[in-house]
Amino acid sequence: MSIYSLKVQRTAHYHMLGTPGKHIKRFCIACHGYGQSPERFVQKFRDLVDGETLIVAPEGLSKFYFGGTFTGNVGASWMTKENREAEIEDYVNYLQQIYSLFVPQLDKEVQITLFGFSQGGATISRFAALKKPLFHHIVLWACDFAHDVDFKGNKKFFDSKKMFLVLGDEDQFITPDRLEKYLEFAKEQEIKFEQITFKGKHTIERPVLVELFERF
Repeated sequence: MSIYSLKVQRTAHYHMLGTPGKHIKRFCIACHGYGQSPERFVQKFRDLVDGETLIVAPEGLSKFYFGGTFTGNVGASWMTKENREAEIEDYVNYLQQIYSLFVPQLDKEVQITLFGFSQGGATISRFAALKKPLFHHIVLWACDFAHDVDFKGNKKFFDSKKMFLVLGDEDQFITPDRLEKYLEFAKEQEIKFEQITFKGKHTIERPVLVELFERF
């Protein structure tokens, strides 16, 4: 049996806090984690809304009933291991459309942040590496560096940005051994970043988020 692929047009969704316009001084594209709802995820950023900040949370292109049932809460995913190259291409192009839709509406001096939580960290990293959009900060929260991103080969590009790795000290998915591997990869790839560790688990702690964004 042969497998074929076909490009189709589909509808994607995103959630937003703030109103686009020339008054916006901070713009953030925030990618949720595996199985999350962007509608609930974007609420984590509500404390950042000050009239000059715009948060856009795209929804992963694959939705499913979370928990393995046929009813209940619906979550979204960015990709799986099956047909991964095509899925990466699709969501990278999707994020580029989001970026291209909003940035022209904003002031030329706007500070742009790419944010990824958990699975969204690899998602936003691939977007940055493959599309190389103009941005100033990239935040990888509760996640590893995407190992298929050539950080070393794009060192000049990434070194011109401020990168933050934000981790909870009780994150159930990031054991000490895993963290050691994260840092080894970062050293091998010559990734320049600042590590922020907070007291908490695999979640976004709002006070830590606000404190970080106050630096932008």
